[in-house]
Amino acid sequence: MTTTEFEAVPEVAADAVARGRDLIVMKFGGSSVADTDKIKGVARRLVAAREAGNRVVGVLSAMGDTTDELIRLAHEISDRPQPREYDMLLSVGERISNALCAMAITDLGYEAISFTGSQAGIVTDTVHGKAKIAEVRAARINEALDQERIVLVAGFQGVSADSHDVTTLGRGGSDTTAVALAAALGAQACEIYTDVEGVFTADPRIVPNARRLAAVTYEEMLELAASGAKVLQLRSVEFARNHDVRLHVRSTFSQAEGTWIVDEEDEVLEKAIISGVAHTAVEPLYRVREIDAATLFQRLADANVNVDTILQVSTDEIVFSAPAEDADACEDVLGQLGVEWSMREDLGKVSLVGAGMKSHPGIAAKTFATLEGIGVESKVISTSPIKIACHVRTEEVPRAVAALHDAFELEVA
Repeated sequence: MTTTEFEAVPEVAADAVARGRDLIVMKFGGSSVADTDKIKGVARRLVAAREAGNRVVGVLSAMGDTTDELIRLAHEISDRPQPREYDMLLSVGERISNALCAMAITDLGYEAISFTGSQAGIVTDTVHGKAKIAEVRAARINEALDQERIVLVAGFQGVSADSHDVTTLGRGGSDTTAVALAAALGAQACEIYTDVEGVFTADPRIVPNARRLAAVTYEEMLELAASGAKVLQLRSVEFARNHDVRLHVRSTFSQAEGTWIVDEEDEVLEKAIISGVAHTAVEPLYRVREIDAATLFQRLADANVNVDTILQVSTDEIVFSAPAEDADACEDVLGQLGVEWSMREDLGKVSLVGAGMKSHPGIAAKTFATLEGIGVESKVISTSPIKIACHVRTEEVPRAVAALHDAFELEVA
């Protein structure tokens, strides 16, 4: 199989499944390739997977803070960089790390080849900065694998089918590149290597006794990622769920087992009531008056704003939240609409996530009693079948996370 389309979420062709039985996709984040010594370590890990009998595709992020440095340079030149050229600039970082890793693999005695996103056949829409993958044309990858090469693909980037311009997939986009390749190639697994040993019940920097989870469901990981857990990009989890790609989040710097992201029926699942507490330190909250919801959210969608919490306060008042990085786009849209609006920047969000909520009453009551007990007031509350999210003052977020983690005894397996 050489092409997989993603918009219709089709089945992966039988020939890709057959080819993928011994194929593994291994993605390494920026901290894993922060300097040349670490890149050499990644090269050794890729070679070890090849020596174990696997065909190997690696997806590398940019080295360390390279992307942040490129962003800084762009904003020194322009307050609002032109989107096409911005993507051209930001795509450079991943190309550097992948080319260097290919050189390191060659020095270890194995053949390797690095591809840009476009050379690898990652075809996207035309939205610069937040492009979505439309299809993967994997002919060159399959050809290189058949030649027994280790294939390296620059993450975070692709090429627009319409304009033929370089596009980028947004922060954490290398995760999505890796999952899309795993789906297109029928890989047995997609391993996401990072500087932590998996998905934890809370951020260990806030809760030192947070516990690594052996496995969580796609749905739980979607809620955790949407609620601030940084270990996986939200869209990559959506891809994995839609294409039944098993994800394994693990540390680059140890051989320890990590966390599996799997279907609800997978045998490795722990079946916990609550899986974890996620948080976002700052999540702006917008209050808009005298506009209908359809018009407001269509305009925000057209501007590629990822709206999260939505509350219809009254017939003429709507409250919604959006990521801090979308603040400029939100303000532009609201300004163009000419409506009365205000924004709070002093709130963060704390979210309790667990598939067991669906069948265990009393979780909400315990959540609110816990926050009340430490004097934390929830300014806005939103729920789903497996999540309770509370907007609280930014300075109160760490206390709220620690208190909920303790109240539900999440440190205990």
